[in-house]
Amino acid sequence: MSQSPDQRPQAPPPPPSPQAEPGLGKGVQITIGALVVAALLGWYGYTNLEQGASFQYFQTLDEFIAEPPPAGAALRVHGYVATDSIERNVEVKEVRFRVQNDPPHSAGDSSQTLAVIFASLETPDLFKDGAEVVVEGHVLGVDGEPVFVADNVMAKCPSKFEAKLAGEEASEAGAQL
Repeated sequence: MSQSPDQRPQAPPPPPSPQAEPGLGKGVQITIGALVVAALLGWYGYTNLEQGASFQYFQTLDEFIAEPPPAGAALRVHGYVATDSIERNVEVKEVRFRVQNDPPHSAGDSSQTLAVIFASLETPDLFKDGAEVVVEGHVLGVDGEPVFVADNVMAKCPSKFEAKLAGEEASEAGAQL
């Protein structure tokens, strides 16, 4: 008996190729990657905040005096280095100075100052009498007076643009009279 072509045994189908296997689509892969990146950024932010870092901007000296923080609290205070207040102690390797709220050359009240101790001799290049500074650290109480122990001192570069604008406004005001 001969078999008709329709009745011949057929070979089993070939196994599927590895490329044809169902897997994760591109959208799912991108979503998983984005979640991993978000998780890493969240972890990084959490661990930095946990170690006492802050995203807080500075307080002015008036704000600091009006509402003193608890002793040991980490903060930043903005002010100006009081004239003739910088004392460098090479033996102890520290710089002591006072910060006032207004620039020394302004007509503002400079009677309220904050004593600052910076435990390093390496100060910014622009650090001098009258320099605008932001001190970063914590507060200690010594003999009833708050003393700011600075971990970092940042001096602001004086802006020539602002000084030039003020001079131009003054000359324009004189020309209008």
